Amino acid sequence: MSSRFNFKYCLSGILATIAATVCQASESPSSTVEQSNLKKAVYCMEILESRNDLAPSTRIEILRNECYSENFTEHAPHIKDGREALFSFFTGLYKKYPELSMSIKRSASDSDLVWLHLHVKHTPEARGRAAIQIFKMKDGKIVEHWGVGTSVPEKSLNDNTMF
Repeated sequence: MSSRFNFKYCLSGILATIAATVCQASESPSSTVEQSNLKKAVYCMEILESRNDLAPSTRIEILRNECYSENFTEHAPHIKDGREALFSFFTGLYKKYPELSMSIKRSASDSDLVWLHLHVKHTPEARGRAAIQIFKMKDGKIVEHWGVGTSVPEKSLNDNTMF
């Protein structure tokens, strides 16, 4: 009876190991996709809002060729829908704010979605805005965007920062 008892536990252990391996194998590609999506979204945001060393036309071409899908959908209410409308909006920002910058404070990804918590500044001396950008990714490009933001106040009702 003890050999039968040991066999059951041994078989259970083998099955548990196989199940764990199968679960890990199915999770691994998802993590790889998530990591790739996050890396690409970060790269694109840096080109979009921080690479003032590049000419605006160069930035837009990189964004057009590497970052934004032709079928891009914009959800922010202050920007018209579509990839070219986004590029037009940012071309205007580059002219108005040649020192536009952003820093990423936090980031996360889940499946085809990426979240970035940003500090965006039009000028170096500005307090700026805290922003959350959400991107839907497909085939290594941004296909959809949602964004919310609020100005960094001079004074806060608490001692915490927005970042």
